[in-house]
Amino acid sequence: MKIGSFSPITLSDYPTLKPFFNDQSFPLCAYSLSSLIVWSTKLFQPYSAVIDGDALAIALEYNAIYEQNRHLILPVSPEGRTFPPEELKSLAQKLGFTSFWFVTKEYIEDFKEERIGKIFAIESQSQLEDYVYLREDLAQLKGNRYAKKRNLIRQFEREYTLRNRAAVEPITADSAQACIDFVEEWCRQRNCDVDPDEDLACEKIAAINSIRWIEEMEMRGILIRIDGKVCAIGISSQLKADTGVFHFEKAFTQYKGLYQYLDRECARRLFDGCIYINKESDMDIPELEKAKRSYHPVEIVPCFKLTLLE
Repeated sequence: MKIGSFSPITLSDYPTLKPFFNDQSFPLCAYSLSSLIVWSTKLFQPYSAVIDGDALAIALEYNAIYEQNRHLILPVSPEGRTFPPEELKSLAQKLGFTSFWFVTKEYIEDFKEERIGKIFAIESQSQLEDYVYLREDLAQLKGNRYAKKRNLIRQFEREYTLRNRAAVEPITADSAQACIDFVEEWCRQRNCDVDPDEDLACEKIAAINSIRWIEEMEMRGILIRIDGKVCAIGISSQLKADTGVFHFEKAFTQYKGLYQYLDRECARRLFDGCIYINKESDMDIPELEKAKRSYHPVEIVPCFKLTLLE
């Protein structure tokens, strides 16, 4: 196994690394190149190295506070190459890591727990499981189970869209600063910056990076203005052939029904050609779990951690 130089992943690497992700089939949002780049913060930095010219090793290096979380994810390959447990062990040892995170259910099934268990301890990562939905469900909201959400959307439309007070636009370079200002205000309301090493502070940076680099990374986004002011944004990217990732969905809560309206409009406008929408994990936050389950996912995608036994 020949491994190239291990270096940080930055925005300038997007065109070079994109071919490795074009045909990747992992269903977890951790395998989104756009996500890896925008989440590069003082908390963690993604690294990559080319393996044998046809696959990419990816690692997350954390700062000193969270150093125990440093890990690799499964290598990605445009050729569909998979790495059996023995090769994963060799890769981890050569790169100086002890664990792989975001290992898929399919990987465990393909190589069997008995074989993997001789090399790695297998641990479920339930807090990192992604919620996946049918795009049609989120775009149409049909049936009794979505009645409450349709009612909230109707209330929002009566008050704002039918009175020409609300408008939906794509996020572009011209609207980027207004969207960043919105994120800053949204975060001030939630004290995101109280601890710079916590998830909310890092999410703020990631959201702003997405807005600034939306065109360079081929992400898509919409904003909603109310009375001329940006009050909501949604940003997505392609994960695999039939699935997009809904990375960021933020709205001011003082506008009744805005979140539900934003969610529906994003499903309609940002996921052309997709059958599924991945809304990422709930990070073990009860309120977030409740919100994600209320949209009735068709799957909660399992993931696993593999830790070297020796």
